[in-house]
Amino acid sequence: MPEKEISFEEDDLQFEEEILRNPYSVKCWMRYIESKGSAAAHTLNLIYERALKELPGSYKLWYAYLKQRRKQVKRRCITDPAFEEVNNCHERALVFMHKMPRIWLDYCQFLVDQCKITRTRRTFDRALRALPITQHYRVWPLYLRFVRAHPLPETAVRVYRRYLKLCPENAEEYIEYLRSIDRLDEAASRLAAIVNQDDFVSKEGKSNYQLWQELCTLLSQNPGSIRSLDSAAIIRGGLTRFTDQRGKLWCALAEYHTRSGHFEKARDVYEEAIQTVTTVRDFTQVFDSYAQFEESIIAAKMETVSEMGKEEDDDLDLELRLARFEQLMERRPVLLNGVLLRQNPHNIHEWHKRVQLYQGKPREIINTFTEAVQTVNPAKATGKPHTLWVAFAKFYEDNGQIDDARAILQRATQVQYTHVDDLAAVWCQFGEMELRHENYEEALSILRKATAVPARKAEYFDASEPVQNRLYKSLKVWSMLADLEESLGTFKSTKAVYDRIVDLRIATPQIIINYAFFLEEHNYFEESFKAYERGIALFRWPNVYDIWSTYLSKFIARYGGKKLERARDLFEQALDGCPRKFAKNIFLLYAKLEEEHGLARHAMALYERATQAVEPGEQYEMFNIYIKRAAEIYGVTHTRTIYERAIEILQDDQAREMCLRFADMECKLGEIDRARAVYSYCSQMCDPRLTSGFWQTWRDFEVRHGNEDTLREMLRVKRSVQAKYNTQGTFLVSQRLRAEGGGANEEGKEVDEMQALEQRAAVVAAEAEKDKPQMKEKILFVRSDASRTELAELTLQNNPDEINIGDEDSEEDMEPDEVQLEQKSIPSSVFSGLADD
Repeated sequence: MPEKEISFEEDDLQFEEEILRNPYSVKCWMRYIESKGSAAAHTLNLIYERALKELPGSYKLWYAYLKQRRKQVKRRCITDPAFEEVNNCHERALVFMHKMPRIWLDYCQFLVDQCKITRTRRTFDRALRALPITQHYRVWPLYLRFVRAHPLPETAVRVYRRYLKLCPENAEEYIEYLRSIDRLDEAASRLAAIVNQDDFVSKEGKSNYQLWQELCTLLSQNPGSIRSLDSAAIIRGGLTRFTDQRGKLWCALAEYHTRSGHFEKARDVYEEAIQTVTTVRDFTQVFDSYAQFEESIIAAKMETVSEMGKEEDDDLDLELRLARFEQLMERRPVLLNGVLLRQNPHNIHEWHKRVQLYQGKPREIINTFTEAVQTVNPAKATGKPHTLWVAFAKFYEDNGQIDDARAILQRATQVQYTHVDDLAAVWCQFGEMELRHENYEEALSILRKATAVPARKAEYFDASEPVQNRLYKSLKVWSMLADLEESLGTFKSTKAVYDRIVDLRIATPQIIINYAFFLEEHNYFEESFKAYERGIALFRWPNVYDIWSTYLSKFIARYGGKKLERARDLFEQALDGCPRKFAKNIFLLYAKLEEEHGLARHAMALYERATQAVEPGEQYEMFNIYIKRAAEIYGVTHTRTIYERAIEILQDDQAREMCLRFADMECKLGEIDRARAVYSYCSQMCDPRLTSGFWQTWRDFEVRHGNEDTLREMLRVKRSVQAKYNTQGTFLVSQRLRAEGGGANEEGKEVDEMQALEQRAAVVAAEAEKDKPQMKEKILFVRSDASRTELAELTLQNNPDEINIGDEDSEEDMEPDEVQLEQKSIPSSVFSGLADD
């Protein structure tokens, strides 16, 4: 607008004067512009133009001016000529502001909104050329968003290629865009490139394997679109790189060939996969994919036949495919077994399982056994490697090829096993095979050969020596040889075998006993006893117990009392150092010998020793036997000392039972005072709350045999004992009461511990109350407040032990009431000194 057309208002004069004085002050111009905020657009623009003419390098003025101009055309149609004026304004601004990224970004966004594609692209390019590279990261997001918003794939691809030169870490974004526009070849190439970069870090958090999996999926699903890469080679490279995910990679490779139309190649890949995978998971993935592939092939063929009509070749092809599918299903157990064997080729159990899978196929079984014995290393084997050789020989034997079975077993005896027992088992099976075919001499010859001493002797547990040099000390082979010699050989040869076993110091107690039985069967009794003696010299307790037990029993059965001193010496030798656990039976056998053939006092002395020598848990039983035998031999009175000793030694529970038996015996003998003394002694170990049965027994005893004084003394003892236990064992008693209390209420529901204890305490209190003498009972001790009626009822008791103490006037101040007696008069002794008024 020409300057002559400018109209000024009165308020503008001061701003104009200020501008005249300071034309290069940005603040003066900005204050002037702010004061004209409500003015017309052309007026405001004119002021901006005047200011920029004076200050063309002011970023603040240019930014505010451009923002104002864009705001003025915001709601207009994009074809309005005003947009072009604003664009020109931006271009003039960029002459001075070409290093300001904000100006470029606002201009580019303004052009994007105008849908001027070519001009926008060129402006973005100008911005990238004008700005330093450190500012490019602000331009690219807007640029990329612009190219993705329009269907211009070629332009977008070129822009992205430039962008990746600056930011190669954002390759995943480019790959995703390429897949969206169906440019799969370049997408695969880019993906392969970042997969091969070991230092590449995915911004989406994907691992190298996940990127590789995406590449394999892309290659396998789009074989026709990707030409620049060797898809099969890349997928096979992944098989060697990611060994824990081979199942998916094999399936991807097979899918690649399937989608390419190469079905035979796909089938070959599946076959190779199921023959090479080493985990059950990978095998399951490959096998399921293989089966689905075969089903889809059959379904496609059937659909083709139904549409095109049947022909003879079609039927044959369909039958072939069905047969192939059925064979695949039948092979699955064998293939799975092969996977497990590839995991561990030294797994004996899986080899046996593989043989069972080939049941009915002799050629396959022989091949499997041959492969197994050649593959398995005994040092690494899981299981017993000799069972393969034995099963191999048994297979030939079952098919009537004895010579081949012998050759297999002969070869098995030369294998370097890790354990002697494995080699011994082979020799034993060799001998048993000959026995099954009634080749007895051959069986003996085989076992004699196995037990022959080698040229170089070795210790049995010396692992550095081969097992063949240690076999001569294997008890398994010697035991079988001994059995065969007993059945087939002579007495002399059998005895020589047993002697050799003992000399090699490999015998067990059972071998010694078998040797002695063998000699005894042939009436070599002294020789059998010598065999026992040799066995006793070899072993220590507790292993020697069975030998001693058998030896002593046989010796007594043989000689009885004829060689009593020798028998006593044997028993004493057996008891010397004998553990408590095994002493009981030997003592009982020894005592029985003395009772039947020796002296009774010796037998009693043995029983006495036995009560000290056996385990604490067996002492009670031993004392019972001792008491019973003493009563039978010497009489009941002789058992008193035994009872006393038992009570001293045994634990409280057992001692309590022994006291009751002791007291019962004394009572039967008429020794009432002795019995009462026993009860009194026993009461010190009987808590009234826990052993109410004992106190009831003592009370019944006093009712039958005592008087009021003794009963009163019993109650006094009970109270004192209860007081002692209340102070000493409250916690233990409460624990036992809780265990015995039941812990349930009347409805059978659980109650807490305090309630259970309270219930039990109430029961105990009730029982204690019952134990107190009641006024209505017939037996009472005399009390100062006793009535005439009670005393009269007391006279009805006929106590033979009562004592007439006469009439004594005492406690005259306590006068009982008069009672009417109907039957007879009351003796004065009943009143115990109480006199009538």
